Amino acid sequence: MFEDMPVLRRKWQAGLRPGEVLPRYEDVMLGSLGRLADHIVLLKIDADGFAVSRTGRYAQKWLGDERWDIPMAALPPDCATVLNEAASSAANNRQPYLATAHCVRDGMVRIYDVLALPTISRWGGMLIGAYVNERCAQYNLLDAIFSTTDDGVIAVATIRDASGEPADFQIVHHNKAAAKLLKVTAGGLQWRRLSEGGHVLCTDEVRARLREAVGSAAEGREQFEIDSADRALRLSVTAFGDILSLTISDVTPLKRREASFRLLFDNNPVPMWVFDAETMGFLKVNDAAVRHYGYSRDRFLSMKLREIWPQDEWVSHSQALAHIGETYQSERHWRHLKADGSEIEVLTFGRRIAFDGRDGYLVAVVDITERRKAEARIAYMAHHDGLTSLPNRELYQERLKQALETANAAGKRVAVLGVDLDLFKNVNDSFGHPMGDRLLRQVADRLRAQAQGNDLAARLGGDEFAMILAHNVSPKEVSDFSTRLINVLSAPYEIDGNDVVISASIGIALSPGDGATSEELMRNADMALYRAKQDGRGVHRFFEREMDLQVQKRREMELDLRRAFANGEFELHYQPLVDIAADKISGFESLLRWRHPDKGMISPAEFIPVAEEIGLITAIGEWVLREACNEAEKWPEEVKVAVNLSPMQFRSRNLVQVVISALANSGLSPKRLELEITESLFLAETQANLAILHQLRELGVSISMDDFGTGYSSLSYLRSFPFDKIKIDRSFVKDLAERLDCVAIVRAISGLGRSLNITTTAEGVETTDQLDWLRAEGCNEVQGFLFSAARPAAEVEKLLFRFGARASKAA
Repeated sequence: MFEDMPVLRRKWQAGLRPGEVLPRYEDVMLGSLGRLADHIVLLKIDADGFAVSRTGRYAQKWLGDERWDIPMAALPPDCATVLNEAASSAANNRQPYLATAHCVRDGMVRIYDVLALPTISRWGGMLIGAYVNERCAQYNLLDAIFSTTDDGVIAVATIRDASGEPADFQIVHHNKAAAKLLKVTAGGLQWRRLSEGGHVLCTDEVRARLREAVGSAAEGREQFEIDSADRALRLSVTAFGDILSLTISDVTPLKRREASFRLLFDNNPVPMWVFDAETMGFLKVNDAAVRHYGYSRDRFLSMKLREIWPQDEWVSHSQALAHIGETYQSERHWRHLKADGSEIEVLTFGRRIAFDGRDGYLVAVVDITERRKAEARIAYMAHHDGLTSLPNRELYQERLKQALETANAAGKRVAVLGVDLDLFKNVNDSFGHPMGDRLLRQVADRLRAQAQGNDLAARLGGDEFAMILAHNVSPKEVSDFSTRLINVLSAPYEIDGNDVVISASIGIALSPGDGATSEELMRNADMALYRAKQDGRGVHRFFEREMDLQVQKRREMELDLRRAFANGEFELHYQPLVDIAADKISGFESLLRWRHPDKGMISPAEFIPVAEEIGLITAIGEWVLREACNEAEKWPEEVKVAVNLSPMQFRSRNLVQVVISALANSGLSPKRLELEITESLFLAETQANLAILHQLRELGVSISMDDFGTGYSSLSYLRSFPFDKIKIDRSFVKDLAERLDCVAIVRAISGLGRSLNITTTAEGVETTDQLDWLRAEGCNEVQGFLFSAARPAAEVEKLLFRFGARASKAA
């Protein structure tokens, strides 16, 4: 009757009057409904919602109730639910509303259309006319369910023999899935006896299990599995007297998954197990777990998880298990106990599974014990010196920060000691670096032995060590400790049958006075160490604020020096060298001067050492050579120019090329150039430096040794290289008239010069008495304030004239 609903919709629409949102009840529900009236349920609104006011005969049959004026709660739930839905929607929207009802009666399913039509009552309020009609033929619910399931369903009746024993079984009902699973036609099953054969249910094994089910006194379900060609079937049997209900399920995919599980589980090289989610007992373990943990399989399967946990991790393990979801992955490293009592560190990965009908977890275990040991070794190596195993600079700074945090909070002191080995380079040079390495290891052992409690000894690099005294030491205690430490480190070392002797210098900084941070303390301890080195080595020095001022001053000078060289603030002055025998100027020594734009003239004694330390002296030296040669080219041909060389210039290994370039650019004859060196040049890389000196001599340049007689090995240097000139240090000239030992030294040097055919020049001549003594002792040349201080290049011409007359007069 699908045509009824359009009729009702048109009738409802026709009943609408202008200005009204709903038609009147009389216009829709009275008059021409005819047979449709039997299908109507008239609903009114009361305090509890909707109630049934009137019903037609068809509607009464559908409701199963002929009463009028009854509440909705009195109706069957399936009918009441759809009526409430349809009426509510129609009332709220003020439009007809179509709903669908599924009603189940005695296992049969009927589908009804319910069309709710809202109207206005003449008595006021709203009335809902609900048209009800069955949409299609009814169907059996159980048949519908069984026909759509993938499981096969079969009912069999028991056939007994003359003695009353189950002898055979006849199929009395089955669904389509059963025929499909058994690979027979539907007609090949219905009413067939199992003894006739033709499918897997006819086997002796299945029939025997069915007889057992019928013979069992207690009703229940029995399950077993059977193989059918390439498939695995699971058969569930339930007995109802002589009638048996059989459910057949295809478990082939499940069996394949189980086979894969066994393959992946049993043969996996990773230790694996399954444990019961409720009891925490082991349900299954693979061979790898048995081998790795050392427990026998029987022992494993009798244990609980807790038995492989260290007791101190029971709580954390249990808490972790309490929060496991469907999957689990270690968020931390766990410790497990092996059968021999040893511990391993592991990562665990788990998944919830059903195992033998129990809720369990499949767990895979990755042993990371060796990896953790390797990580620990790497971490140790990252924070320790590879040669001595002492903490390195990184760990030292970290521990110093920690010590300072603790000390600052408690108002206590921390001492930082910078320790540097004296004369260590000599060990490497004399015995080789392998011997030096063994010495460093012994030094480390002695330092480690002196560190007590939270104190720390570290190697910062090379022969540089450091210590932290973190136990609130006083300055006196630090001083006493440093003295003992120097004595300990200075005691002889026995290495490969050799007695090796070194000493140590120590710089000390104390918190909080010398710094509140690790960076400040280490920097200030370094400054104190530098002072200890300057003060003769083998001593300790405390940091003083004056040291910081000196460092700042030096840093300022370094910046000024670099700027001065770029801005051309350097200039050369020239001091005359007077030939005593000829009573005339034989040459000039070029002397570097720095005219600072703000500070005026700065002494070379202040800036030359800094220029050497920062490596600027090489560039400055090249400029001096070029400038001196260019200036000397303007002088008379018999007048020489002397230029001082720094040992640093020899390290560049291009000194010969620099000299050649300066001579070539200026046009000065090599015979007019004199290069002055000091004996410190011979303290390092002697052979290489001697080779450079010989190359310079081959150019025709003269080589002079400055400050002769003040070093330890001056005489031996005269054997190493044939100098053209030696300059007698001013310290011997100063006291010539008062001290006989100075006269003896000058006499010896002059005599040595005559014997070796080397010119001798005396520096620092300030009086005529000194000049007379030098002339009497046979000295060849003199220079000093008696003749002139160093003067700018513009005054050289005047000096040549004036000093020639002055020298003659002084003579």
